[in-house]
Amino acid sequence: MAERKKVFICSPFRGDMEGNARRAAGYCRAACERGFLPVAPHLLFPQFLNEGIEAERQAGLAMGLELLLCCDEMWVFGEATEGMASEIAFAAEHGVEVRFMEPEGMEGGSGHGDGAGFDASDGE
Repeated sequence: MAERKKVFICSPFRGDMEGNARRAAGYCRAACERGFLPVAPHLLFPQFLNEGIEAERQAGLAMGLELLLCCDEMWVFGEATEGMASEIAFAAEHGVEVRFMEPEGMEGGSGHGDGAGFDASDGE
């Protein structure tokens, strides 16, 4: 089995958490369909950490940065939030390639985006 290139999915989470999670899942699906292994801590850690408790949010962000170090690239979707800006800076400081992607059409209605509109020229 060939090893997939790991891509860290960097997209908004706070605010419209349900909508943002649905969009992030669409980005992950599109990456997976193109042969990449998507890493999206903001979809995993809220399953057991409370985003509303600052200490738990910070723990999640710190663990996300650890995962980022294992990735080949970071794909950024949407306008950078404070948390995203920190992740982008960390990636740049540690030599992880940062790519700014076009999110249009990636959200999908069912939480599983079809990848339409995914800018593959940026991601591959």
